[in-house]
Amino acid sequence: MKHKTFSSEGHLHEACGVFGVYSPCEADLAPLVYGGLFALQHRGQESAGIVIYGKEGLSACHGMGLVSEVCGQPEYNRLQKGHVACGHVRYGTTGADSRQNIQPLVINHHRGTLALAHNGNLTNAGKLRTEMEDGGAVFYTTTDSEVIAYRILQELLHCSSLEEAAGRTMQQLEGAYSLVIGTGTKLIALRDPFGFRPLCLGEGADHTLIAASESCALDAVGARFVRDVRPGEIVVMDSDGFHSYTSFCEKVPRRLCVFEYIYFARPDSVIDGSSVCLARQQAGALLAAQKIIEADVVIGVPDSGLDAALGYANASGIPYAIGFTKNKYIGRTFIAPTQGERESGVGMKLNPIRSVVEGKRVVLIDDSIVRGTTCRRIIEKLRQAGAAQIYMCVSAPPFVAPCFYGTDIDRADHLIANQHSIEEIAQMIGADDLSFLSLENAHRLTGRDEGFCTACFGGGYPTAVPEEGEKNMFEKELQLPV
Repeated sequence: MKHKTFSSEGHLHEACGVFGVYSPCEADLAPLVYGGLFALQHRGQESAGIVIYGKEGLSACHGMGLVSEVCGQPEYNRLQKGHVACGHVRYGTTGADSRQNIQPLVINHHRGTLALAHNGNLTNAGKLRTEMEDGGAVFYTTTDSEVIAYRILQELLHCSSLEEAAGRTMQQLEGAYSLVIGTGTKLIALRDPFGFRPLCLGEGADHTLIAASESCALDAVGARFVRDVRPGEIVVMDSDGFHSYTSFCEKVPRRLCVFEYIYFARPDSVIDGSSVCLARQQAGALLAAQKIIEADVVIGVPDSGLDAALGYANASGIPYAIGFTKNKYIGRTFIAPTQGERESGVGMKLNPIRSVVEGKRVVLIDDSIVRGTTCRRIIEKLRQAGAAQIYMCVSAPPFVAPCFYGTDIDRADHLIANQHSIEEIAQMIGADDLSFLSLENAHRLTGRDEGFCTACFGGGYPTAVPEEGEKNMFEKELQLPV
């Protein structure tokens, strides 16, 4: 919800990743889901989980950590063959990073078992949960995802099908949610009416039907991309193929999170018909057109700054070069216990290539500035490597407002651009000059403005937002009085 936390480096955390499979014949689905989740690992590294429906009921493998770590456990080898499977990689925006909040959530009810994996964040989770608790509901996690699951089950008492129950639930939910929901006989994929978070469909070998957060996951398992799930759409996958339902929600303007293109998604993904890689190159080209800079070399901060740097170089005519060596054994969310260790961690992760920057006027491209800690350290390293001048360009507008839709963008007073001018930020991070992508150009990344959410950049919230709340708001309910 409102008060979220950053990694200790000041980087943004990813959103979550979901992956679901329906197979018309009983099959060994565990390797397929593993491959899909592995491709989505960039979207969340807190925990991972797989649930499979087979002849003998439900089997599951879940745990804290990366997909490779979780699936290295003995329970992975005990996953049975089945017709339906759901998988999830998590970075939580509501609820603590604990085992109880690992997804997919599995809930038993009188008509069977439901497994649910969620990417997004509800803005009315607190209100809905309070209503259900007042009616006698008991919650076992502290996530907004359980609120969705319970609401669906409540509606299922009055509906003839799970898809109808999901549709009626969508009418009560506010905020961002891309979901895969599994039962013993079908897989359901649905996306909120604004389409805040991506979700796509694919077809694999032996007529398996797949839903995934990004198309890169389909590529990873050798599946064919079919199409994106449309905002407000419910897609049912069963023995008769794909079935689409679009009548449950009132149509609203599309508001895909523009930061999916700038940072979150993998560059080899295609979201709503647009290449992530090309969108990042376009961001760089638009940056170059905004301001003429006399420089000798353009370099990008790995990884999401690289494509933008290439686009900047191509548009400006300034040579592009690989300016950093990245230690691939340190993840995107490196955490250390002290501030000194946190800052030195940047040096452990990235090291400038002296021969590229020494004596040069350098255009440095990165995807964002949150608190300024990381870019200040990177600029210091470039100075130590002999860079003569450093012009920093950011391929996103300044963060000035918190996000309520599943992106870990903190409250306003923790955002450096909310508290300081661009000139002040440049001085604070040690850059000779600093520029950001304009809000207007953020809408031009794909060559067509089909509607993006730019609320964190000051573009206004598409929905009502909670007046108060925090990431661990539901944890407080578990504290017993002394």
